[in-house]
Amino acid sequence: MPALVFPDMPLVSPVTGRALAHDTPHSLAAPGERWPVVDGIPYLRVDSEGLAAVALDHLDAGCPDDALVALLTDQDAWWTGPATDLTELKRLVRERDTLSLREAMALLRLGPVADYFAYRWSDPTYLAGLALLETHGSAPGSAFELACGIGHYLRELTRRGTECLGADVVFAKCWLAKNWVAPDARYVVFDAAAPWPIADARFDLVMCHDAFYFLPDQPRVAARLRAARTGGGMLAISHLHNAGHAAGAMGPALSAAGWAALFPDARVYDERVLLDALMTCATPTPSGWTEDPSVEAWSLVEGAGAPRPVVKGLALPPAEATLRRNPLIDADGAVHWPSPRYHAEYGGGCYWAMATDARPFAANDVRLRRLVDLPERW
Repeated sequence: MPALVFPDMPLVSPVTGRALAHDTPHSLAAPGERWPVVDGIPYLRVDSEGLAAVALDHLDAGCPDDALVALLTDQDAWWTGPATDLTELKRLVRERDTLSLREAMALLRLGPVADYFAYRWSDPTYLAGLALLETHGSAPGSAFELACGIGHYLRELTRRGTECLGADVVFAKCWLAKNWVAPDARYVVFDAAAPWPIADARFDLVMCHDAFYFLPDQPRVAARLRAARTGGGMLAISHLHNAGHAAGAMGPALSAAGWAALFPDARVYDERVLLDALMTCATPTPSGWTEDPSVEAWSLVEGAGAPRPVVKGLALPPAEATLRRNPLIDADGAVHWPSPRYHAEYGGGCYWAMATDARPFAANDVRLRRLVDLPERW
């Protein structure tokens, strides 16, 4: 039987800390507890034991699709959108081999989150995160992403030979990642605030992009992220909101001093500097934790060397990629934002949506993301 995750990384119970082992091909167990494994993804979310039990009942009865439908109903604690519909979920499971990513997210009723995931390939927050990894990264043999969403970063890393593990508290996100976006990564579902089931694992690159600010018990999560690195490993965290931003933060935020207390030894960047470095093939200059109301968000690394120019590498599509016109730009060049909310949050940093004379000189249509590298079944 193939390993669920990396061969040298056994999973442990998030409740008792005991080693988990297969008691059936579709479940993991320790004395007094069992956890489902659905579509190859271990579901180890604490405080959701009732849902786990429902999934196990379906699996034990030989009904894996029913178990999948059950876990696709789950959401995180911050979700305020509509509940899923069982008829739509059954259609999603039945037609999963032919539906597009956007159709799948519509059936999951992800709403604005679906816009975020569908068009993330060209949003400035994502591109700045890629620039952060490229300016400090080399070619990590292994990587772990906490709050991995549907696997945007994992897709880029796995295509370049990095063995990746993604984790999220929402099963549906890991499932979308595995089936539509980053199939070569492996996934596990668990709650970052609870004991981690990957406690003994170590990775060359540990990261959390555009999500850390949401997480509870941030000092403990930061310590766990650091502990997950190999001896020479790097920690990368992007898009930490500035509570002192002049226009107001777009989500949970801390001041520069608040973030500095959590990450006192980090190399810190104004996210705009990373984006500009990508667009101009430059080397980004760290800003430090500055109380500057013009800064919307910071990104940081720990355990990394000096920055390098963002010329070619992770921040650009692989040579063999099939490029398509950015779906937010029509054939006549007009930009059509998916929603006013999306435009308000990302429009100001989207160089591809600006007039030609407003774009950095070095940027071409690929670097700008007027041409994008979308998943095959986008």
